[in-house]
Amino acid sequence: MSQDAALKRFAPIFAALGDETRLHLVSRLCSGGAASIARLTAGSSVTRQAITKHLRVLAGAGLVRSRRRGRERLWELRPDQLKQARESLEAISRQWDETLGRLKEFVER
Repeated sequence: MSQDAALKRFAPIFAALGDETRLHLVSRLCSGGAASIARLTAGSSVTRQAITKHLRVLAGAGLVRSRRRGRERLWELRPDQLKQARESLEAISRQWDETLGRLKEFVER
């Protein structure tokens, strides 16, 4: 996959993670596993409706998914999406390192 294609593919993920509330939800799902809306709102001033909207954005970006368990819906992280986004950032970081290395060589000559 080209860098441009990767950036286009992962832009929704980075946009979704750019919100503090959504980033907090991802963090909670990373550390606590699958959780219901009630559990995700516990101890927070954010309403259930707001959490639901944020989870839908995260789901649209492919970061979380939900499944039914009885009467409640459990939300869980999709770590594969985060891993792929991280790999994309690492590739960009390597490119920057290479570019800075070439610049350093040029300046030192």
